[in-house]
Amino acid sequence: MDSSVIASMGYDAIQRVLELEFRETGRLYDYFDVPPEEYAEFLAAPSKGTYLNQIFKLRGYRNVRVK
Repeated sequence: MDSSVIASMGYDAIQRVLELEFRETGRLYDYFDVPPEEYAEFLAAPSKGTYLNQIFKLRGYRNVRVK
């Protein structure tokens, strides 16, 4: 993953769950009910950290810390 904030990202299109691992802390979070279009926009964003903080988090997806 080409990001200073996100170490890895995975998406389950059937369950609509986006999993993010954060580089600095190693923490892993699952975000629920994320539409495939949102995942595609996230992947296409020139800065994953900026997209995460300025767009994605504001949409209020339910999430849980996995690790």
